[in-house]
Amino acid sequence: MPTPLDDQLLENAIEQTLPMLTQLLNTPSPTGYTREAIRFCRESFTALDLPLSVFETRKGALMMPLKGKSAQIHRAVTAHVDTLGAMVKDVKPSGRLKFAMLGGSPWTAVEYEGVTVRTAKDERIRGTIVPVNGSTHVNKDAATMPRNENTLEIRLDARTRSGAETVALGIAPGDFIFFDPRVELGEAGFIRSRHLDDKLCVAAIYAALIALKDGGLIGQIAYDTLLNISNYEEVGHGGRADWPDEMDELLVVDMAAMGDGQWSDEFSVTLCIRDSGGPYSFEMNENLRRLAAEAGIPLKTDLYPNYSSDGTAYWGAGGAARVALIGMGVDSSHGYERSHRDGLKHTTHLIAQYLLGE
Repeated sequence: MPTPLDDQLLENAIEQTLPMLTQLLNTPSPTGYTREAIRFCRESFTALDLPLSVFETRKGALMMPLKGKSAQIHRAVTAHVDTLGAMVKDVKPSGRLKFAMLGGSPWTAVEYEGVTVRTAKDERIRGTIVPVNGSTHVNKDAATMPRNENTLEIRLDARTRSGAETVALGIAPGDFIFFDPRVELGEAGFIRSRHLDDKLCVAAIYAALIALKDGGLIGQIAYDTLLNISNYEEVGHGGRADWPDEMDELLVVDMAAMGDGQWSDEFSVTLCIRDSGGPYSFEMNENLRRLAAEAGIPLKTDLYPNYSSDGTAYWGAGGAARVALIGMGVDSSHGYERSHRDGLKHTTHLIAQYLLGE
């Protein structure tokens, strides 16, 4: 049985992690354009000065093998850094942009959101997602018309009133569009931002390593463990490749789905028993329940009806290792999301206990 981590040790790890989390949330990483966030993660994890060898896969994911006391079992822990976003679909005659979604964001969740358009030359142009003919003083149907790819557009903060003028700015189909994250860390411990799915879980892995290092426990990690920051989860294939054949267990760290009929909350860590891909590993789930109980970690169990993870992708590609899924509750997922530092702390603690446990 691993020794539970002292609460003050965990609180200190969270305090050290929050600046990293804030910068990561403010680093754009829509699925397909994650190199800035992967670079930031690489620098952040490297700066912890741990016995990690850090490298990137050909798909651009981050791999960080961590030596344990034994190589008898090979483990992996993963979270994804790619997020929702959008892409320029067309330049309209008005000079405004038609756009396509990247990932599963509801159209209603992005109305009136600030955005940044990245051109092929890496110029950044600000704008806002607005309804077409959206002034209620002009269009009596502005409030009731459906929200979709034909009724929302991007109004650029540039002097352009024609398609030719917008094209002259360097904008073309395929340019990435970043949603403003609007990060807020409140005094009550709440964390509000877009893209907590799944950057908050990347931060939990980071915080677990800080806690183990500060507690002098890095040398007590039970088994060789591959840490992975994936970059294509939101489109379903982030976890499908690049895993070692000898991997025995994969712990996926991803947000817990909150809503009517769900047991997950923002203040605990949730063990997902089943998502839309089916049940996760019974053996791993039993071990994680035991670790949480022994360490006094508040653990919820839940089922996610409309959800899949990198673990789902891994199994769908024929992966043979056991897989489990944990994470803190995130309210209003794929919208303007919210969680709490307590959920981050307890997820961090369970990751640490898993790394130490046999």
